[in-house]
Amino acid sequence: MDLGLTDKVVLVTGGSRGLGKTICEMLAEEGALVAVNYRSRPEEAAAVVRGIRERCGRPAAAIYGDVSHEADVIHMFDETQQQLGPVDALVNNAAVCPVGPTAQLPVEDFSQALQVNMTGTFLASRELVRRLSADNRHGQIVNISSQAAFRGSQSGKTAYDASKAGVIGFTVSLARELASRGINVNCVAPGLMYTEMVAEAIDADPERFNQRVPLGRIGRTEEIAAVVVFLCSARASYMTGATVDVSGGLAMH
Repeated sequence: MDLGLTDKVVLVTGGSRGLGKTICEMLAEEGALVAVNYRSRPEEAAAVVRGIRERCGRPAAAIYGDVSHEADVIHMFDETQQQLGPVDALVNNAAVCPVGPTAQLPVEDFSQALQVNMTGTFLASRELVRRLSADNRHGQIVNISSQAAFRGSQSGKTAYDASKAGVIGFTVSLARELASRGINVNCVAPGLMYTEMVAEAIDADPERFNQRVPLGRIGRTEEIAAVVVFLCSARASYMTGATVDVSGGLAMH
């Protein structure tokens, strides 16, 4: 199936590792021109870009920016446009996850989670909407939430879980606002998946994690990224305001 992504410019925030890296790679495989946003790992972002160019023969660019800072977000879009062209689709993937019992969690950690995960999603989405509207273009926004937004967690991640719940509410509201303007806004809620962020815990006791999932195993980033890539594409033109469960059956809805 041709997803219609050839030469479409897609900006992926937090694209240097984990799920973001896989999303970037799979978008490039479908012909997209990918902007790999990073904040603190320039070498890893450069490696993703180099791999895309070598394997897919497609232009790609590593784009610095802290999504929680308005000026950085504007710079990200300017730099992407200069190197690849105007952004057609945005994947809001960048996130932080402070861990600790709520009673001991510093307010600075809670605020950072909201600033990166929630405000960052707002700032990047707003910038794309402004640019699409100015050019009278259609586009796609895909936000990355989590099953934790619905289920919570017992491991001291209230800040992360709350911010990811906010992302879902933002998705629905923005989708409704933009539906008549040809800008589709959707969300993906992954379940357990193997990434650098959780590798140590999973490797220590993989069966404990596998048993929590109805399909009997945690997910691979490729399985979540495939849904994100679809939502970035022309094939998802009749979807907006949706939160797609990709969790091995944790949600069952």
